[in-house]
Amino acid sequence: MQNEELTLQVLRHIEKLQNQKSLAQKLQISIGKTNYVLKALIAKGFIKAENFFANKNKNQYKYLLTEKGIKEKIALTEKFIDRKKAEYEELVKEMEELKGKVK
Repeated sequence: MQNEELTLQVLRHIEKLQNQKSLAQKLQISIGKTNYVLKALIAKGFIKAENFFANKNKNQYKYLLTEKGIKEKIALTEKFIDRKKAEYEELVKEMEELKGKVK
């Protein structure tokens, strides 16, 4: 998974999943890599980690997208859609060329 795609996937799923383990499973990456990516996104200001003080497990955090993170998610989503549209158009073009060869 490319860096931008991984960042987008983390930003898409971070608020829906309860912990790093479930995020790692969803993205099919190691927990160590998940932790590394989350720390980088926190350092960039895209994600905010809040500790559950009432929780018995003091290592459990709730991850929230910041305004900067939301803007990055929008920008990465637009780039992803543009890339997929270009791929789609290329596939349609190839398919039409193949159909022309068959007729």
